[in-house]
Amino acid sequence: MKTFTLISALCAAVVMTACEKPTVVNVPTPVAVPGPAGPQGPAGSTGEPGKPGSATTVIVTPPASAASN
Repeated sequence: MKTFTLISALCAAVVMTACEKPTVVNVPTPVAVPGPAGPQGPAGSTGEPGKPGSATTVIVTPPASAASN
């Protein structure tokens, strides 16, 4: 009976050692860093001089006092 208990204890120790949890390594997330500016694009097209545009665009800007709030 003593031999069975001793063998059982040794087997339990081996099994518990084999079930060791691996170390978890947290890898940091890479941070996006802006690179250098690219080349300048082509100039935009302009309308013909002396002729009004075909569309009407109204731009409304808020008064200066509303921007400070």
